[in-house]
Amino acid sequence: MKSSTTQSDTQRNAPMYRGINAKIPSRFSGQVLTFEKKYKQMKMYSLFIFISVLLACNTASIELPQNLTTVKDQPLTYLALGDSYTIGEGVSEKDRYPNILVEKLNTQTELKWGKPEIIAKTGWTVDELDKGINEAAPTGTPYDLVTLLIGVNNQYRGRSVDDYRVDFELMLLRAIGFAGNRPNRVVVVSIPDWGVTPFADKRSTDKQEVAAEIDAYNQAKKSVCGKLGVKFIDITTEYRQIGTLPEMVVADQLHPSGLVYESWAEKIFNHVKTIDIKP
Repeated sequence: MKSSTTQSDTQRNAPMYRGINAKIPSRFSGQVLTFEKKYKQMKMYSLFIFISVLLACNTASIELPQNLTTVKDQPLTYLALGDSYTIGEGVSEKDRYPNILVEKLNTQTELKWGKPEIIAKTGWTVDELDKGINEAAPTGTPYDLVTLLIGVNNQYRGRSVDDYRVDFELMLLRAIGFAGNRPNRVVVVSIPDWGVTPFADKRSTDKQEVAAEIDAYNQAKKSVCGKLGVKFIDITTEYRQIGTLPEMVVADQLHPSGLVYESWAEKIFNHVKTIDIKP
């Protein structure tokens, strides 16, 4: 027997309407209208907030920190300690060996180095360099590289090698400290033999005596470097061959010219580029 289906049964069994034009049962129509009204209000409010933010970005000046560079972006640091040979007596700033070294490092390696910090003065002995460091109060510790060339004025003033050895070791320990207690980041340069220069000729200097004393000083330096694990670079042997030439000295006929410092910088560069230095 066939059952009869009423209109209400048809409505109950009909699928739920999902389209926007679907007929909504009367008992829900009020709720839907309220929801649609709130939804439209929320959309308008969100649009208002978005436009306000855009206007604020276009009209307001937003200040950002200026020091957003990372450690990797910062240049490597270099401290050069010494006397007239380090400050480059008689030559321009660009012809000092520390400056030439940095130029080589920046142009021939992938690393970026900052301007060298130089603490040096013509005539300084080891103890005077120590005082000069105290006055300068360098703040870059740990430095990525430290070079040390000191001692010629100790020899020139007739001080003993034994006293020099003690003073130099203390200075080298201080240099290692500036390098973050990393001896491999420190380079010591030997003392050039000023007895071969035209200045020495004019003074009728006993060249053999000067040479012997310079050798003794350099041997003391080399010994201390070996003890503390620091690289010792010999520039004295070459300087004795070229230091007498007119183009290898400045106007005072005593201090090296930029050509000599170029050679020293090249020797130091060849060593520094072998060090595993990472920013």
